[in-house]
Amino acid sequence: MTPEILRELLTAVQHGTMDIDAALDRLKVLPYEILEDATVDHHRSLRQGFPEVVMGEGKDASQISSIVERIAAVGANVLVTRVDEEKAHRVLVDHPRMEHNPRARTMTFIQREIQIVGRGTILVISAGTSDIPVAEEALVTARMMGNLTEHMYDVGVAGLHRLLGQKEKLMSASALVVVAGMEGALPSVVGGLVARPIIAVPTSVGYGASLQGLAALLGMLNSCAAGVTVVNIDNGFGAGYAASLINRL
Repeated sequence: MTPEILRELLTAVQHGTMDIDAALDRLKVLPYEILEDATVDHHRSLRQGFPEVVMGEGKDASQISSIVERIAAVGANVLVTRVDEEKAHRVLVDHPRMEHNPRARTMTFIQREIQIVGRGTILVISAGTSDIPVAEEALVTARMMGNLTEHMYDVGVAGLHRLLGQKEKLMSASALVVVAGMEGALPSVVGGLVARPIIAVPTSVGYGASLQGLAALLGMLNSCAAGVTVVNIDNGFGAGYAASLINRL
């Protein structure tokens, strides 16, 4: 339940358009609701400003559908991450109004207009085209959390002129998510150019010695540029969430 929904409910009681028993029925799932395979945290939006996000990885389609149904029932928007094509098609049978983004591997259900709460623009940058799925996960997350977003894809250090050619977009962002695999050098380069917080995301893209993203992770953790913070390998969601919190300050 979001602060806006709770405010509407309390206002309805105050004005006499909803009786107390009806309000109690709406509030009975706070702070959480126990399902067969999950305990849905309906109170999270009140505590943290955004509803619980469903991670699709490790869950079957019926479990995802059940959790989505309960989050949507209290009037909140829904974000599901890490959903493969097969699972997404099954969930869409139960929830045909959801939108599936196969590149980001996300599903969203927007039943309330997303209010822009961010103070500036979040820029999501990918080093290579192969890093775009992780970058898109960050982008979708930031948008769902009420931020203006822009993206800049395939501008890695193998052709740095591609990045420098979009300097105006780079300098105007209030927070940046920089996604890179291989050796993970791009966040350090961007960190040396801008005076804004940077969330670096190592990806598992790369040849053998990249060690499924470990090389990029260690490279980013050892960045010589100040202001670079690192999330876990392939964690576009975590980066988008962190950038959103920064953008609200």
